[in-house]
Amino acid sequence: MDILINPLTQDYLLQGGVLNHDPAGGLANSCFMRLSIPLGSYWADKTLGSRLHELQREKDLARVAILAKQYAEAALAPVLAAGRASRITVTTQRAASRLSLLIEVLASTGQTLTFQHPVSVI
Repeated sequence: MDILINPLTQDYLLQGGVLNHDPAGGLANSCFMRLSIPLGSYWADKTLGSRLHELQREKDLARVAILAKQYAEAALAPVLAAGRASRITVTTQRAASRLSLLIEVLASTGQTLTFQHPVSVI
């Protein structure tokens, strides 16, 4: 079973000094990796990743939030195509030069995963 990665710290998630396992059998980590890896940079699969890294030098504007949502949806589309999830909902939240993606994944097992993914903007 996969150890759960915390999207905010980008490290393994500890709870009470014990490593947490990914409750959806790797689905949460898969979504995190698809959002974190720059599109085309992984040698084994050039289609893995997202374009979110392109927004690092963008200003905190409404159009950038729309782009972030589109980039995240495109990066997570293969999870839906593979049948690992039946629905993925991405919403954005802007506050004081911080942009966060709020992601809700309905796994094919019926389990709902929710997590927050930060996006760097100026």
